[in-house]
Amino acid sequence: MTSFFQFYIQTFRDIFKHSSIFTTLVLSVFLYSFFYPIAYQAEHAESLPIIVVDEEQSMITNRIITTVANSPNVEIRAITGNFAEAESMLRRQQADGILLLPSNLSNSIRRGETGGIGLYLSAANFLKTQKIGLGLATSIENALVEHTKKFQNISEFSPALSIHKIPLFNPLSGYGSYIFPAVAPLIIHQTILLGLCMLIATYRQNLAWRTSTTQFWGIFFTILTIGTLGCLYLFGFTFWLNDYPRGGNFWGMVIAVPIFLSSIIAITLFLATYLDMPERAGHVIVFSSIPLFLLSGTAWPHAAMPIWMQHIAQLLPSTQGIQMFIQLNQMGVPTYFIIPKLIYLTTVAAVFLCLAYWRLNQRRN
Repeated sequence: MTSFFQFYIQTFRDIFKHSSIFTTLVLSVFLYSFFYPIAYQAEHAESLPIIVVDEEQSMITNRIITTVANSPNVEIRAITGNFAEAESMLRRQQADGILLLPSNLSNSIRRGETGGIGLYLSAANFLKTQKIGLGLATSIENALVEHTKKFQNISEFSPALSIHKIPLFNPLSGYGSYIFPAVAPLIIHQTILLGLCMLIATYRQNLAWRTSTTQFWGIFFTILTIGTLGCLYLFGFTFWLNDYPRGGNFWGMVIAVPIFLSSIIAITLFLATYLDMPERAGHVIVFSSIPLFLLSGTAWPHAAMPIWMQHIAQLLPSTQGIQMFIQLNQMGVPTYFIIPKLIYLTTVAAVFLCLAYWRLNQRRN
């Protein structure tokens, strides 16, 4: 145990001694925790420009326009009675949507007829389209409910029942709350991959260096300690600071973190044995970061991928980890639900630790 702790402490010293490794393994997690969420602080698209085509110019259309103008989702750029003019402005990208209030709207409401109001949206940006549709639908519904109260004795008209969507792990439907919890495990994954590869490659440049069993485990637990603190920092403080959904299953997360990190460390130790210099680790990061995120199923669902790509994605510890921590931290699933992922990651860790130990103890060619 004395020898183990010596190597454990020495590995920390070596990390602090090399500024590039220290920056990658330690400081980069802090930098990412503030830098990455900044881009998504707004969370929602607001004040999206629309054009209102008011053909009737009646009391009900004025009420609808007033209600829509108060919605934070949209901003009325122009009010016109000519639909062709509004369509031309939409094509010139001066607005993202058109609200059409037809000339027979009041009579349609009084007689309880279906249809009337038209909503035309640009499909250039689906996030904008969603927000405009949400803002207009809510505003129009509220305006019509108030207006039709006057005719409740002479008309059977009533708006359709509202549908309330309740997201499983992103109650505000914010983009930052959706993207950062998925990126956080990948940040830990890539910082360990880059930093540990640089550390092992630096060791291997010393021709007299030969790792022992005690030193091997000293390195492993040093990186495991750094990774665990990084995960707890991101999943705890950073999620709290940005008010992201968190703490769904705390004890499940505590169990999953070391298992997930062990699989990453094991693969990295094995990969590092093939690098001839520390700078070569940067080549691995360049071509791996974006594919790993895309294959996680966050940016694009697995069901929409080819079958062979789905199989590759499921083999990646990064995919298993991202999905697992979203389930635990944001959705609060019971721990038994992620047991298959834990078993798979444990198996990956065991296999690659054996391979890495064998490679590190091979005679240098």
